[in-house]
Amino acid sequence: MADPQARAVAASGTGVFHLLSVALGEPAAQAAFGRLRVVPGLLRPVGDRIERAELAQALNMALFLDVTQRVPMAAAYVADLQRDGQSLVFDHGALRTVAWPAGALPPGEAAITRVLRPLGFVMAATYPLPRLKMTGRAWRHADFPEDIAQFFVSELHPERFSADFQDAVTRVLSTSRDPLAPVDLALLEHLARDGGLPTTDAAALLPRLIGCFARQHGLFEVDDYQTLQAESAEMAWISTEGNAFNHATDRVADIEAVVAGQRALQRPVKDAIETSATGRVRQTAFKAARVMREFHDRGQRVMREVPGSFHEFIQRAPLEASGALDLAFDAGNATGIFKMTAGAAKDADTAGEAAAC
Repeated sequence: MADPQARAVAASGTGVFHLLSVALGEPAAQAAFGRLRVVPGLLRPVGDRIERAELAQALNMALFLDVTQRVPMAAAYVADLQRDGQSLVFDHGALRTVAWPAGALPPGEAAITRVLRPLGFVMAATYPLPRLKMTGRAWRHADFPEDIAQFFVSELHPERFSADFQDAVTRVLSTSRDPLAPVDLALLEHLARDGGLPTTDAAALLPRLIGCFARQHGLFEVDDYQTLQAESAEMAWISTEGNAFNHATDRVADIEAVVAGQRALQRPVKDAIETSATGRVRQTAFKAARVMREFHDRGQRVMREVPGSFHEFIQRAPLEASGALDLAFDAGNATGIFKMTAGAAKDADTAGEAAAC
């Protein structure tokens, strides 16, 4: 396998590399290709047109870089792979939304799916998460279902919580801005219609799409954070992190070997490797990073430590009938993995909780 620098050099004339270079700079594009495996079918020479799959791949690579910048354990793990000349297979990224009015931002998953659909993603399955009072949906790329990372998009339902909770959600989200301007929405319409865009338009659109996967609302009262945290660790997380990736996931061939290696390095890996009901999907994760976030507190600004994002590992077996990878998720596992960001670090790795999407 080529070393990271060689992979980046080999990809430098492709459309995906061009998009990342324009959006993030050439060093970041080189870093992305040095870390992530990209199938040859996505490495078309740069020309006058960018296909939707190329734009989707560039977005995913940019979002993966963002996770490695925010999660120290993810950065350390990826650095190990690079030193060994290995690349990571990006399986999926997960993010959270709120099915509630949100200022100028479309409510719930609509803020995200308006981006995913034109890029070629289709809704593959729905996963009710009743204990969390949420619903999860998997979005899979129509053109490269195994090779372009999926999105697991969850929606929290405030109407299932108390009136005080709902009021706090309203106050927190009321300042949300829309990161997409009318010109961006027009380009997404053209992308949905044509399956691609002129290269200059695609390069202009990518930074705007990246901006959708972030926090869109402003500072709010720490009392509201505490109100949310008392009823839903997931909503408390959304209040500080927004629509950023909650985690990114590495698809590995031998999850037990990966876990053993990380434990030997004394890294904080979850106690258990969890297995889906089908037995074909096995997962675990690092504990969530701890981050400092700013709040209002009775007229003053204060800093509080809160849960951030994390890095996950997944091993997928093939389906017996077709031989294709089992790309499904598991609702029970999803409920368990959400606890990785539930409050204090000591609570983030409860024995017996399932790892998942």
